[in-house]
Amino acid sequence: MEILVAVIAFAGALLAAIAVGALIQRLRDEPEGWLIAWTVAVVSLCLSLTVIGIGYVFGFGSVTFRIYQITGSLLAPLWLAVGMVQLLAEKVPPRFLAWLGGIALTIVSVAILIFDPLKSEELGKSLPPAANFWAIIPDKLLLGVHVVAVLIMLGMLVVAGLKWRQGDEYDTDNLHASAVIVPSGMALVGAMRFTVPALFTTALLVVAAAAVWYTVLRPLAPYEDDDEDDFDSDRDERPSRRDERSQRREARAQHHDERPMFRDEAPMQPPPGPRGMPEPVPGGPGLPPAPPRRSSGLGDLVAEYRAGDQGVDYAARMAPPPDSGPSTGYIMNGAPPAAPAPPQRPDFAMPGTGAVFPGADLFSPAPQQQQQQQPGSGKPSPTIYGLLTVFTLMDGAGEAFDRLAEATVEAVRRGEPDTLVYACHAVKSAPLQRIVYELYRDEVAYRDHQRQPHVERFLNERQAMVLATNVIELNVNAAKVVPLPTAMY
Repeated sequence: MEILVAVIAFAGALLAAIAVGALIQRLRDEPEGWLIAWTVAVVSLCLSLTVIGIGYVFGFGSVTFRIYQITGSLLAPLWLAVGMVQLLAEKVPPRFLAWLGGIALTIVSVAILIFDPLKSEELGKSLPPAANFWAIIPDKLLLGVHVVAVLIMLGMLVVAGLKWRQGDEYDTDNLHASAVIVPSGMALVGAMRFTVPALFTTALLVVAAAAVWYTVLRPLAPYEDDDEDDFDSDRDERPSRRDERSQRREARAQHHDERPMFRDEAPMQPPPGPRGMPEPVPGGPGLPPAPPRRSSGLGDLVAEYRAGDQGVDYAARMAPPPDSGPSTGYIMNGAPPAAPAPPQRPDFAMPGTGAVFPGADLFSPAPQQQQQQQPGSGKPSPTIYGLLTVFTLMDGAGEAFDRLAEATVEAVRRGEPDTLVYACHAVKSAPLQRIVYELYRDEVAYRDHQRQPHVERFLNERQAMVLATNVIELNVNAAKVVPLPTAMY
């Protein structure tokens, strides 16, 4: 049995050393706090396993016992817990407190465990139980560290679950990592705290090191574009996972109050007045029946920037459309209605990337709003709020995502009069990418949009389809919006 334990310990030490190399390589590219903390933990596990192997071959002594206890019982669980805080905390104060507490506990505890005398120096070749050799102060100190580490890891597992419930693929990855690290860390604490067979304790030390290695290589691996060339000269300039998570933290910090806390929370009632009344859709009371329309498809906004290339009179092109097009036309334009013009042939030279909605079917301006419309300068309102979201999809998830987006666009089209533009684009050169372009009357309209049940469904169901997300906030400086041409079948 002693030989088997020694073999497992040396093999585990080799595995932990390989994991340390992988962590250090990752740290060179992404010096993140959780990577630093878990590197300390895996180095400690490597030393502890090495000492176990040496002890079972040559016998344990005072030095090897202290190294085994400091690395395996103190540093490994403590810095696994600190790494969990660094991974999941979005604010600076908890991450700073985790660093401060971890460093302070490490310095004080290591000093005590090195200089405090042991009860006995006769250790032998079997794994020595800590309670039989530590005095009361080191024993209670290790107990306190174990309790703190377990509570932190359990708390971080709960936090990861709550974030995953309302989050995206980053939170899914973090929950995956937490579900691997926390059980292995707690099992490690139990093995070091209680008297268990030496083979089981050694195996748990190996499992803890393997769990960190797996977590860094799989759920917390850096994101890479599927179509990126490995020999691309710009490869080193790609944003790291740390940068992407930082951008997402900032976006969530700005909009954390814009979604209901729970999924079953009732949407906020719209304020009284004209803003709270949905605009009539074609075919409603008092309006002529709408022409037959094809089944809903993905909208595709066509933006033109041709100034300098052609002699285009943009002042004239900013005039409202001759027919009752989407409400974004007169809101963004601000000009008085123009006289009816004869129908013109659609501009088929305009670029298009996908199926489009008939522009006249989007929304018709409410009569009361038409009466209140005053002549303006043609400059878009400064309150317009925009977002551009780039999704990188999983392999094979394109059709399912498109169906989900199509249903969401249809629900937005029918029930959100203050959503000026909501378009989902496919990217011709990147089949696994989708771009959603959104314009809202103001930030209040965006918050109302976020509370809608169909938006909650879109956020929840897309998690299994999306690999990466990048959100960009927009301000509208100049715009032209006209009814989109109808797709021909």
